[in-house]
Amino acid sequence: MKDFLTLAAQRYSVRKFTGEPVSDEHLSLILKAGHLAPTACNNQPQKLLVIRSREALDKLYLCTRCHFNCPTAIIICNDSTRSWTRKTDGKSSGDVDTSIVTTHMMMEAADLGVGTCWLMLFKPDVVRAEFNLPDHLEPVSILVMGYPAEDAEVNPLHNQFRPEEDIVTYL
Repeated sequence: MKDFLTLAAQRYSVRKFTGEPVSDEHLSLILKAGHLAPTACNNQPQKLLVIRSREALDKLYLCTRCHFNCPTAIIICNDSTRSWTRKTDGKSSGDVDTSIVTTHMMMEAADLGVGTCWLMLFKPDVVRAEFNLPDHLEPVSILVMGYPAEDAEVNPLHNQFRPEEDIVTYL
């Protein structure tokens, strides 16, 4: 097991996979990481749609051009009937909660050698239609995944960071 900062530095968005489906064991651990993720008031508003069958993958491929022919994916949805709402301004925690869940799964996948790419470039209306989502489930992100192909490449911008003093302010 890697220390977290090393894992975070080495993890990258994989856009080319071997085609081998993510093993049941690895998928179970990835889903467990999402299940353990903290959410506002522990309401756990996430609904995870695991995409593995050929039929489901074909539907997913209609929803986004950024599927990278992944052999496995998870559509992360916010259940608006479960997400906490801040009383002062009505802000729902759903986007934040599902992002935390997605991050936990993404980092567990990286630790297991499973490559992922977090997608926001998809057609929510097509996801809703293809997967028959009820109105209270909002697709927030898609985590495409699989084992990285030998020639998978890191995006050239991956290791470019703004200086820490530009993003951190001590008060």
